[in-house]
Amino acid sequence: MIRVVICDDQALVRGGLGMILEAQPDIEVTAMLEDGAAAVDRVPELDPDVVLMDVRMPVMDGLEATRRLVSDSSVRARIVMLTTFDLDEYVYAALVAGASGFLLKETRPEVLADAVRTVAGGEALLAPSVLRRLVDWHTQAVPLDTRRLANLTHREIDVLRLIGRGCSNSEVSAALWLAEATVKTHITHIFRKLDLRDRAQAVVLAYETGLVTAGDSG
Repeated sequence: MIRVVICDDQALVRGGLGMILEAQPDIEVTAMLEDGAAAVDRVPELDPDVVLMDVRMPVMDGLEATRRLVSDSSVRARIVMLTTFDLDEYVYAALVAGASGFLLKETRPEVLADAVRTVAGGEALLAPSVLRRLVDWHTQAVPLDTRRLANLTHREIDVLRLIGRGCSNSEVSAALWLAEATVKTHITHIFRKLDLRDRAQAVVLAYETGLVTAGDSG
């Protein structure tokens, strides 16, 4: 079972999300929390696989709660940001904070459940529309920061650039004429060398180092 904690200040939203996820045979909602402070306090002891975190909440917002939870070495949960606000700064801020995904609350029930499974499986939830907003938010080109990429091989840089553009493993494989197993090995090496947790952090780093710019999105 995938254990999920829902954190949202609106009771109706918490209840609705809970009903959707509890209807899934492989998902269990272990707690519903009202604000980010409660999440920081309870998530370490609850030990869920996934936290659905609202962005705007009283006491402590979801971005700050995400930063604190991601920095807590005892927390293994992956965090998906949920918001009704489809605003550029939230996309980037959520990924920088350490979130593994970003979804609007208007997302269809089946998409929500699949998102939880995706993140619980260790993948980042980076829908093309979210990536497009992230790319568009970076309207100015960033000079290539070779220092942060110095430990990568040329092939690993190629792989990271494609990840930054939102390519899946199979798309990277096709673009570089590599077996998918080889792509996965390259990604493992990239994450280890750059101390990255998942693809979401890899995407952020690709933009921040100038490896991917607005004109690179396909």
